[in-house]
Amino acid sequence: MASSPLHGLQFPKCHFLSLKSKFDPLLHFPSHSILTIPATNTRSSLVTDTDSDRKEVQAIEVDSFACPICYEPLIRKGPSGLNLSAIYRSGFNCKRCRKSYSSKDKYLDLTVTSGLEYNEHQPILTELFRSPFVSFFYERGWRQNFNLGGFPGPEEEFKMAQDYFESAKGGCLVDVSCGSGLFSRKFAKSGTYSGVVALDFSENMLRQCYDFINKDDTLLKANLALVRADVSRLPFASGSVDAVHAGAALHCWPSPSNSVAEISRILRSGGIFVGTTFLRYSSTTPMIVRSFREIVARTNSFLTEQEIEVLCMSCGLINYTSKVHQSFIIFSAQKP
Repeated sequence: MASSPLHGLQFPKCHFLSLKSKFDPLLHFPSHSILTIPATNTRSSLVTDTDSDRKEVQAIEVDSFACPICYEPLIRKGPSGLNLSAIYRSGFNCKRCRKSYSSKDKYLDLTVTSGLEYNEHQPILTELFRSPFVSFFYERGWRQNFNLGGFPGPEEEFKMAQDYFESAKGGCLVDVSCGSGLFSRKFAKSGTYSGVVALDFSENMLRQCYDFINKDDTLLKANLALVRADVSRLPFASGSVDAVHAGAALHCWPSPSNSVAEISRILRSGGIFVGTTFLRYSSTTPMIVRSFREIVARTNSFLTEQEIEVLCMSCGLINYTSKVHQSFIIFSAQKP
């Protein structure tokens, strides 16, 4: 992998990247001294003087990636940084649950069932997007058909999202249900954010995302991480994320209310949530079409404009805004 760890770099607003240690690396501590590492995302090199020989202890970092079981910040062992190389070479564990997480594949698996020989039955749409066939064709014809429902196309959607994310510049952005990383890659290449996390439950979508990244040297060097996680059990500390994007995703979630509540939990004060989805119907939809879409909505989480706004407000978000074209809606809401 062409990327290298970003040792020594500082990203003040990005809680996933380590700050420079506050301890002088040349400072000696007596052998009887006890040094406590503060519970922050700080990487420190501990040096001891034993038999006149200094021995460097492996650096340990408390990360803002959190255990999906208890939400305790994970302890990272390995190189700092949000890039693919650093995360691949790092190990993560939860002291409370005594569970370890690693990126043995091309992504970091932070699901509850990570590393277990245990499978649960998932909803039809969830299993559909885990298919290697759908993952491969998502950007090769599948996503292009969204324009039939009023979607303006990826470039225009990206520009619209960037406008909403104006206040999140320089912060960390999590692209939930990222699919093959269509927008994750755009966010990362824009240079607007100090870190981007491409997150999806589908293993094959993340593998496809990695294949796209691997063909672009700029992305290989970018602060872009691939994480497998459940949108209703997000592996981040509360109040640790500056922006969350969910492109064409809400209608695929088994429980939109649980997912939006989780997004609200991880957003910091002032953080922005931006999403796009298909509406069940809009104010301009003919009544005869509405009846048909009510039937379709029974198998999908297609919501109305009003339901999306109520959902965001009920999960503690404010300043809701939206734009609608046919069945397409882009909306934003803010954490107080």
